[in-house]
Amino acid sequence: MWEIYEHRRVPRELKKLPLDVLQRYEKWKDIIVISGPAGLRLIRGLNDEPLRGEWHGYRSSRLNRQYRVIYKIERQQVLVKVVKVTPHDYSRK
Repeated sequence: MWEIYEHRRVPRELKKLPLDVLQRYEKWKDIIVISGPAGLRLIRGLNDEPLRGEWHGYRSSRLNRQYRVIYKIERQQVLVKVVKVTPHDYSRK
């Protein structure tokens, strides 16, 4: 069984989410608790993937076309630390 810890700013971010995204986040948490990150990789719609650049060491899962949950796996097989639930910016800068 996996544990999920949310960063202290995550509850504030969750209040701003649309209802459908919030429901997908709750399902995401259920999958993590039951089967861990390996379970996320089995569901193609979540597009679970490692991040690069300044987010190296973190992973991202798709909640919908726009929103992502960014998390880090700590202490293999025990802990998932949610850092951010954020809209993904597709525009080029």
